[in-house]
Amino acid sequence: MPLRRASPVRLCGACRSGALDPPFGQGRCRSARAVDNFCPSDPWPDPVPSPVASPPPKHMQIAVLRERAAGETRVALVPESVAKLVKAGHTIVVERGAGAASAALDDQYERAGATLADALPSTVANAALVVKVQRPDADEIAALPEGCAVLSFFNMASAGPTIDALTARRVTGFALEKVPRITRAQSMDALSSQATVAGYKAVLIGANAMGKFLPMLTTAAGSIPPAKAFVLGAGVAGLQAIATARRLGAVVSAFDVRPAAKEQVLSLGASFVAAQAVSASAEVAGGYAREQTEEERAATQQMLAEHLATQDLVITTAQIPGRPAPRLITTAMVDGMKPGAVIVDLAAESGGNCELSRAGETVVHRDVQIIGPANVPALLPAHASQMLSRNVLTFIQHIAHDGALRVDLTDEITGAMALTHDGARR
Repeated sequence: MPLRRASPVRLCGACRSGALDPPFGQGRCRSARAVDNFCPSDPWPDPVPSPVASPPPKHMQIAVLRERAAGETRVALVPESVAKLVKAGHTIVVERGAGAASAALDDQYERAGATLADALPSTVANAALVVKVQRPDADEIAALPEGCAVLSFFNMASAGPTIDALTARRVTGFALEKVPRITRAQSMDALSSQATVAGYKAVLIGANAMGKFLPMLTTAAGSIPPAKAFVLGAGVAGLQAIATARRLGAVVSAFDVRPAAKEQVLSLGASFVAAQAVSASAEVAGGYAREQTEEERAATQQMLAEHLATQDLVITTAQIPGRPAPRLITTAMVDGMKPGAVIVDLAAESGGNCELSRAGETVVHRDVQIIGPANVPALLPAHASQMLSRNVLTFIQHIAHDGALRVDLTDEITGAMALTHDGARR
């Protein structure tokens, strides 16, 4: 019969009696000398180290304001984005009614984990970051906690007084229109997301103002030819306008001074006009078109005048960030257009691509309507807010480190968007 190996003797760490009771652990033994299982040679056993308490998680308090600017129906963060921020550990305070015009109701914010506040002061109290669509007005700036940050569109052409006021309160101002056009910032590009909305809506505005069908129709009363639509500027808004007009059945043509735009226009099924006016030097950093010289502008207008005379609907989208919109359509060119034609000028708020455009107004000149809509994305608030909210969410995720706001001005995104910081203009 094989011998069973004896278990190794385990010694008491204090008296070395060999009577250690394994379940008890070091400092307890079963020897005759032990009292209540504790060895008198080591009456105080090694204490079991208590777990080190981890510090409470950091979080950032973010305030979502109700828009007070006339005609602004969007909201900076929708409940879907709020839920993601709450899950990340942030505290979100939403001013009551902030999303009412964009189909984001107060109870949806509460279900997403946000806290509702009844007034501006209670919304921004203790906030590290305040988010909104339009730049803060004087009352909002006065209520901001000193040292916090605010993220919004600023409309740089007239933002001087706002920037000065933020500087005086040592508030960091981030401009959504300053997101750099680089690969890792694409998901933060609020200008592009809102331009998509504007390009789509511009075609609907024009179609509604026209006295004609856009598509070709064949009826018992005869055939109706499709309308002709012309898009000036093939950036994000222009390409969306081309796609929308094509879906509605129009015969679409387009023009842009940048050579890369031609291929994009053709890929959407539109024709490209005045190709000889395209210049390889017309595109600058970020993919924007540079301002044309007087000679280039005159040559372009001459080539476009003949084409405009045949069009039923014209959508103009050409804009240069921080500069007045280029003047592409003169009064003389409008004089040569067909009666009943419609121009929708998406650049009306920055001076207009058409000489006759007036922001927020419809001008009728020789039976041609020139519509200068203002804040077009706000006319489609639900989806405009949803897209903008995703841009804002991505930026917050970019600047939130270990649950706190970190302003790193050396970062190519954060530094480009910061207008003010620590009491100084940038």
